[in-house]
Amino acid sequence: QNNMLDFVFAVDDSVTWHMMNLLKNRSHYSFLKVFGPKQISSIQSYGAGIYYNTLVPCNGRMIKYGVISTDALIDDLLHWKTLYVAGRLQKPVKILTQNENSKLQAALVSNLKSAVTAAFLMLPESFSEEDLYMQIAGLSYSGDFRMIIGEDRSKVQNIVKPNVLHFQKLYSNILQDCPQVVYKHHLGRLEASIDKSPEGQFTQLMALPRTLQQKITSLVDPPGKNRDVEEILLQVAHDPDCGFVVHQG
Repeated sequence: QNNMLDFVFAVDDSVTWHMMNLLKNRSHYSFLKVFGPKQISSIQSYGAGIYYNTLVPCNGRMIKYGVISTDALIDDLLHWKTLYVAGRLQKPVKILTQNENSKLQAALVSNLKSAVTAAFLMLPESFSEEDLYMQIAGLSYSGDFRMIIGEDRSKVQNIVKPNVLHFQKLYSNILQDCPQVVYKHHLGRLEASIDKSPEGQFTQLMALPRTLQQKITSLVDPPGKNRDVEEILLQVAHDPDCGFVVHQG
């Protein structure tokens, strides 16, 4: 009851959405409301591409809600441009309503597949189902400075442990289609043997979202060399510390 509910609205036309919301819920906005819907939409496009109204009282609860354009959301889901909303959607969320946008549907699945691929690269050869979900839930915190300077480190565990069934529901189709995983759903257990050969790791690295590939490339490639991404990822695939390089990226 005391937790703030967090909503995200993906909207096709941000200016029109803010215009209508300002008429209906002007009090939700900070002083920025005086600048109008165009300016608010322009501010929304910075950073992670999401604009938040916070501390909004609603039906006896406190809520906050973020507004993101559908195009910006799809971009983040496919390429992990910032991993901000994509990271949230790698964890169980309640989708209240969804229109028939096939591009968005495909991007939501792509984001989950990418999360599994990145987790496989960072995990040892064999691991438990909970290990996998811990790794996935931790992805979006890996580069979050708040987690480094002392925000509750057990946060990831607190997300996964009570929600294992929800994680299973979210990822079961992807894991069942994954040749490296024996998914014993009736036992609630997953047995995986990940291919840690350079060839196996190279295939996984090539399947990662573009932004993460670029980050890994910039970590490994000295300035001025300008080798192509494929060549560098092949080098990383042969590195015994491949998983650590991915984590750094």
